[in-house]
Amino acid sequence: MTITRMTPLQDGNGKLLAFFDVQTNDGIVIKGFRLFNGSKGMFISAPADKGKDGKYYESVVLPRDLTDTLQKIAIEKYKK
Repeated sequence: MTITRMTPLQDGNGKLLAFFDVQTNDGIVIKGFRLFNGSKGMFISAPADKGKDGKYYESVVLPRDLTDTLQKIAIEKYKK
């Protein structure tokens, strides 16, 4: 799994730090991941779609271990 595109936000004042896309080892590209700076440190959020009720729901659900791995990769890439 690799990050194919990371777009850091210029202002850096908000909690949202960057957008990024992921390519799996099978060649599948998933667009729309986000990197945030929270009270407990940096974390990622999967792509989400807005429902009819106005709330956002994740459109990609990852297992916890895969999320942790992807989070480490994204934080390393962002810091470079």
